Amino acid sequence: MSTVELNTTRAIPGRADDRLRPVRIWLYAIAGLVLLMVAIGGITRLTGSGLSITEWKPISGAIPPLTDADWQAEFEAYQRIPQFQLENHWMSVDEFKSIFWWEWIHRFLGRIIGLAFAVPFVVFLVQKRLTRDLALPLFVLFVLGGFQGALGWWMVSSGLTELTSVSQYRLAAHFGAAAVLFGALIWVARSIEPQGRGVLASPGWRRSVIGLGGLIFLQLIAGAFVAGLDAGYAHNTWPTMDGEWIPAAIGQLQPWWLNMFENITTVQFQHRMIAYAIVIYAAFWVWRGMRAPGFKGVHGWVPLIGAMVAAQVLLGIATLLLVVPIALGVAHQVLAFLLVGAIVAYLADMRRSIR
Repeated sequence: MSTVELNTTRAIPGRADDRLRPVRIWLYAIAGLVLLMVAIGGITRLTGSGLSITEWKPISGAIPPLTDADWQAEFEAYQRIPQFQLENHWMSVDEFKSIFWWEWIHRFLGRIIGLAFAVPFVVFLVQKRLTRDLALPLFVLFVLGGFQGALGWWMVSSGLTELTSVSQYRLAAHFGAAAVLFGALIWVARSIEPQGRGVLASPGWRRSVIGLGGLIFLQLIAGAFVAGLDAGYAHNTWPTMDGEWIPAAIGQLQPWWLNMFENITTVQFQHRMIAYAIVIYAAFWVWRGMRAPGFKGVHGWVPLIGAMVAAQVLLGIATLLLVVPIALGVAHQVLAFLLVGAIVAYLADMRRSIR
């Protein structure tokens, strides 16, 4: 971590005519919907519901089955995929409905987010609240949201022919793209906040924040591989992994690099190791932050982020030891996104303060 230099304080005038306040509220609301989408996606994954809808119908799929014949058709489509034939062959139509609804809600919310973005975007353009410099990034965010929907179907399609669950590679891509979208929404919203007072930070300190954010994003992707391989259901002990500090099974696949992505033991081990690295980094980072730049102004984010890291570690350990109960698993996933959002907001606030 770079040495932090002593910083100065200066006053930055606020915006007298805050015409962008409705835009900020809208962006924060969309970010909240994305976070809700992440939570429902976690429930969908943990309940094994993600493959219950076997077709991608962007328009007509918004209408759920309404008659017994509709439900039977959906169930028969599900019966043709490996997940039903190898794992859920005991299901009746009524039992199928319990997993169908989670996936339908997940997809329906995606459609709602698209509308909630597109309609206000057009309204703000008509009202001339958006400059060209702001309208273009917002349009890119809309495209990124649409891409996320396509990426979600690409993920689901991986489990319809040979696998009984989705590919962990595609799950990591879908999850990572959602984090990028969430972070981008927060960045744009914070960037158009009225300017105020801020304690300035050195370039070295800003790089240290970026470094922490990079580690957390890496951990988020590593966690997606844990989820994709159901690795959280193995080695449910801590601090050792079933009595081993370095499990013998971490290198059993050849070539060796496959272990990082396809070996359940290795995937969980590296998730733990990245967590330890984040704790050490964050602890030193908060300690340095106490000295300079301190916790005043925009740097009030520092102790909050430190507390969130600590909470995330404790939540992760509890989730592991209790063998991934749905409530804890979803909370662990949501808090990871909130950490990404907090770091992005901090970086945006620092950038806004030095303009």
